[in-house]
Amino acid sequence: MGKADAVWFPQDEYIKNTRLYQWMNKLGFSDYDAFYDKSIEDIGWFWDEAVKELNISWKKDYQKSLDLSHGFKYPSWFPGGRMNIVHNAVEKWAEAEDTKDQPALIWEGDNNEEKTFTFAELNQEISRAAAGLSRIGVKPGDVVTIYMPMIPETLIALLAVAKIGAIFSPAFSGYGAEAVSARINAAQAKVLITADGFFRRGKKVSMKEEADRAVMQSPSIEKVVVVRRTGADIPWDSSRDIDWNTITKNESTFTTADTDASDPFMLIYTSGTTGKPKGAVHTHAGFPIKAAFDAGICMDVKQGDTLFWYTDMGWMMGPFLIFGGLVNGASVLMFEGTPDFPDPGRLWEIVSKHSVTHLGISPTLIRSLMKYDTDYIYKHNLSSLRAIGSTGEPWNPEPWMWLFEKVGKNKVPIINYSGGTEISGGILGNVLIRPITPITFNSPIPGMDVHVYNEKGDPVTNEVGELVICKPWVGMTNGFWKENERYETTYWSRWPDTWVHGDWVIKDDDGYWTITGRSDDILNVAGKRLGPAEMESALVEHESIIEAATIGIPDPVKGEAAICFAVLKPGVQADDTLKAELYQLVSKHLGKALTPKDILFVEELPKTRNGKVMRRVIKSAYLNQDSGDLSSLENPATVEAIRLFWEGTKA
Repeated sequence: MGKADAVWFPQDEYIKNTRLYQWMNKLGFSDYDAFYDKSIEDIGWFWDEAVKELNISWKKDYQKSLDLSHGFKYPSWFPGGRMNIVHNAVEKWAEAEDTKDQPALIWEGDNNEEKTFTFAELNQEISRAAAGLSRIGVKPGDVVTIYMPMIPETLIALLAVAKIGAIFSPAFSGYGAEAVSARINAAQAKVLITADGFFRRGKKVSMKEEADRAVMQSPSIEKVVVVRRTGADIPWDSSRDIDWNTITKNESTFTTADTDASDPFMLIYTSGTTGKPKGAVHTHAGFPIKAAFDAGICMDVKQGDTLFWYTDMGWMMGPFLIFGGLVNGASVLMFEGTPDFPDPGRLWEIVSKHSVTHLGISPTLIRSLMKYDTDYIYKHNLSSLRAIGSTGEPWNPEPWMWLFEKVGKNKVPIINYSGGTEISGGILGNVLIRPITPITFNSPIPGMDVHVYNEKGDPVTNEVGELVICKPWVGMTNGFWKENERYETTYWSRWPDTWVHGDWVIKDDDGYWTITGRSDDILNVAGKRLGPAEMESALVEHESIIEAATIGIPDPVKGEAAICFAVLKPGVQADDTLKAELYQLVSKHLGKALTPKDILFVEELPKTRNGKVMRRVIKSAYLNQDSGDLSSLENPATVEAIRLFWEGTKA
């Protein structure tokens, strides 16, 4: 898709009111392309100006914005600068008369319970928690694993750890004991903060028992702090376990640690295709500044806005929600429940009730809501909504347009946003001063020197290639935790001084970018490279298909052949007629040579909790191979269902 396919067009007045345009103008630019070019030509200048625009407060000013004496792989940002991000996220707003009573955290539970904390109240809660954690032995530099649901104490705990000068390491609330212990042991965490459980679809889900099993396999853990969310009876080790209320009950002040800009504050693990998780190391002046920049300058989050991203704190978008919102002086909304409980309008009800200005979702979530009557949308007032953010995986056109037309009424821009845990936010996005086309990205994020390379390492346009970044940026992971050789091999080993991200993309002549999939998901059918999203988009165009996933398997003639897995809409029966129609659709879109070898129907696709379809898991299950790390899967039973197809081919 190119500029001619645009469906959202910013008017002049709208453009001039965006933070991005006003900042560009202040720096002497009226043309976005010229501004973007400058942002990647002089990255030191760019990020120096960015922290000024974000009004980042420094305890001690930095000597210069960037030191590259250790090379592109290990840039030193703001050397000499001292700053604790908790001051910039909460304290400075709590100390100012005009902002201290504004809402900082809005929380809604699965059971409709609600809590709101002003900046002043949140600051006090963080100080109490920091004092309590300090009393039980948490010191600067210690690692604290946070294995918690989306409740207020999760955000408070995370910021309390950072306030001490320690390092928090969030783990997905749906993980089992083995996945949690793998992350605890990799980090050598000293303390685990968890909860007795949480509510999901009206039922209690226990966590403490799983946490106990993880701790049994984690000798570094000295104390376990437990938040009583559900009030359930739980096992208790009086020599190790401490009630959250016990450590936070005393009125207390706690002096924020004097940390260096380059001190680690977060250690967040991403699942590898094989082997143990990778620990991305993020600093006080890294991840939070990139998140705040992307949310504030690119997504136009302003002081007084409300940012709500449907996510978990164990995924990158959880910390992004916190720092993208709070550093900009906006409210952040955390939601414990699910978007379609007790009815399919829950997500839209929350937007309406809390006057959400910026909503973050995944394409998978939208595909799951499309099957319901649009009355669930229309009975809620969504007039507060100014932008919808989207992360997790590539879009297909039909659900993108459904969201744009039915929810956004053809007026609310959808900000496609793609990057990663190791990025601290986005590589590609939709800036709000350029037209937006369905499923694509209209620009790299300013400051990100992004290109598409072919197999020879040459830049290409209008053809699929590797997404690469050619200069450092604020927020890039400071290596992997105690595994820098692995970090260098993963991202820097293919071409000199070039970060190879692992996404397969196309950039067109108009400067619009399309992600077609992970580069290790790419199919090569008879010498033709094919992104799985291209075939999946053709399939979901059919009215009977909710979503689809495509994998490549070895083929004696074509080298590789496509196998498609499709999820049917409720009430639709799979038969040969439907299959024939789907083959015809793919042929129409991609040509007869690229029609799949088979189309198989499944009840669900294997997905992570944040909505990513796990194609590598589908492929390994279908080929009856080891599926590697499945700890992030929301629905592991789907893997065995797919494995049955392999059994069928052998019968």
